[in-house]
Amino acid sequence: MRTATITRTTSETDISVELNLDGSGSYDNQTGVGFFDHMLDQLARHAFIDMTVRATGDLHIDDHHTVEDTGIALGQALAQALGDKRGIKRYGSCLLPMDDALVRCALDLSARPYLVWNVDLPTAKIGTFDTELVREFFQAFSTHGGITLHVDQLHGLNSHHIAEAAFKSVARALREALEVDPRKADAIPSTKGAL
Repeated sequence: MRTATITRTTSETDISVELNLDGSGSYDNQTGVGFFDHMLDQLARHAFIDMTVRATGDLHIDDHHTVEDTGIALGQALAQALGDKRGIKRYGSCLLPMDDALVRCALDLSARPYLVWNVDLPTAKIGTFDTELVREFFQAFSTHGGITLHVDQLHGLNSHHIAEAAFKSVARALREALEVDPRKADAIPSTKGAL
């Protein structure tokens, strides 16, 4: 079973993450940041990953450390749960509409982290949430998960819709990449023999 538990404690945050990559999309995410919890719920639900996140952070300062460190811990948990990546499809993509927003994601579970982020959130806040933290989360997640991640906004007027479409498109692409390829379930998906 492809599962992982990560605990990450710093002077700024205390985070625990439990992942099951072969789940049904169940989630229980509590970070103290309401909009971020909603986005993590979308990530779990649409990737079909069972996810539990508990985060306590220095929210009296702002949400930055909590969001970024959660991305770090989730990336670490993903990498741990994948192990040697034997049998996975490795690549995934999704073109996801949400009302006015249309976001495209393409990713590679390559162990070569790289983020291309072409997303323009038109407001500085969604409620009390700083919209710049959406990119910060995906930067941390891709770096520590070893993901080559491209996210492109093709359309969008509403920051909430754009951010949610980004999380959902990444989730759907991740779901595809994590699937076991029935034609090569025993093989590492690389001519190098390792990822």
